[in-house]
Amino acid sequence: MNRRKKINQTLKGKAKKANAKKAGSNKPKYVSKAERELVQQAEQQEASQLAVLSDDNQEVTAEQVG
Repeated sequence: MNRRKKINQTLKGKAKKANAKKAGSNKPKYVSKAERELVQQAEQQEASQLAVLSDDNQEVTAEQVG
């Protein structure tokens, strides 16, 4: 390989690595199993609270109508 070709190859490689580093990734951030479980429990608690609130609202409207 001649000198000019080797230099060009090296510079292209460095430019390619710099562009790849700058581009970032589309990969989502890792969430551990314990964190996923905590999030799921929080969602379930919110859902149960909403269910209780909606039941209370239905009882109040039933009393107002009846």
